[in-house]
Amino acid sequence: MKLAVVGATGMVGTVMLEVLAERNFPFTELLLVASEKSVGKTLAFKGKDYTIIGLQDAVNQKPDIALFSAGGTTSLEWAPKFAEVGTTVVDNSSAWRMDATKKLVVPEINADSLTKEDKIIANPNCSTIQMVVALAPLHKKYQIKRLVISTYQSITGTGVKAVEQLENEYSNVQGEMAYPYPIHRNAIPHCDVFEENGYTKEEMKLVRETQKILNDNTIAVTATAVRIPVVGGHSESVNIEFENHFEVADIRKELHDTPGVTVQDNLDTNTYPMPIYAQGKNDVFVGRIRRDESQPNTLNMWVVSDNLRKGAATNTIQIAEYLLQNKLV
Repeated sequence: MKLAVVGATGMVGTVMLEVLAERNFPFTELLLVASEKSVGKTLAFKGKDYTIIGLQDAVNQKPDIALFSAGGTTSLEWAPKFAEVGTTVVDNSSAWRMDATKKLVVPEINADSLTKEDKIIANPNCSTIQMVVALAPLHKKYQIKRLVISTYQSITGTGVKAVEQLENEYSNVQGEMAYPYPIHRNAIPHCDVFEENGYTKEEMKLVRETQKILNDNTIAVTATAVRIPVVGGHSESVNIEFENHFEVADIRKELHDTPGVTVQDNLDTNTYPMPIYAQGKNDVFVGRIRRDESQPNTLNMWVVSDNLRKGAATNTIQIAEYLLQNKLV
């Protein structure tokens, strides 16, 4: 099993290598791939040094699986080239997510839709992944009618440049800005670029990707995405209107029984999800589960997850694990 990690030197690529090691992902050969400026450098993985190679070199070696985290432009150009030589690409960018011919996969929800013919598989947006892991069992049982989402997103979702901006601001050092404003002691209601409708791309990803993953375009979704000076993960306030009546205790049990979800919801001990505890973990944490008393059949909950883990690297690797377990590569 020949595995390629494309974008191995980036923020998500680095976490991919951590997760591959932790989960003892089975491979016989590992190709670490990055941009031309990194080619020839070495990267350590599980006590062994690997020489970083370029994209064409990686294509020539025909890996069985390529885990992509190198940005949308790179993915649009190179994922098809890998697919042409028989490689199955699991792509972490936004390039293929809304392509009608590509599957958008969260393994706990819809991995069973994958076939050997799926040579380019899309990994959803980080804020979408953590939310739908918690929503899918509830949708199945109670039928979601409408979602109102507010996100509080980690700067790691922007990348290394944003982390450096925050560190510079902590230290009162002038440096390069990832955002149009300071992020230290601030909240910026602007994740990704604005679309014509006044929403950002990040907000519209929550709309479009949720409908695609849950396979239900009737779900009404509206979102506001906010960047905050946090590194541990993304937090989301999710208001869910169901078609059907529910009991909060049943919701809590349903979530407790859902693989990949940890319920943290004890008000007596002030137990609830926070990014400081989610960082470095693969689960989706759910708490503050309570009825919305302003209208019928409506629930509020708070969802937190490490956006570099389940929101990106871990989900990508879980897809690859599913492909291997089911002999789809």
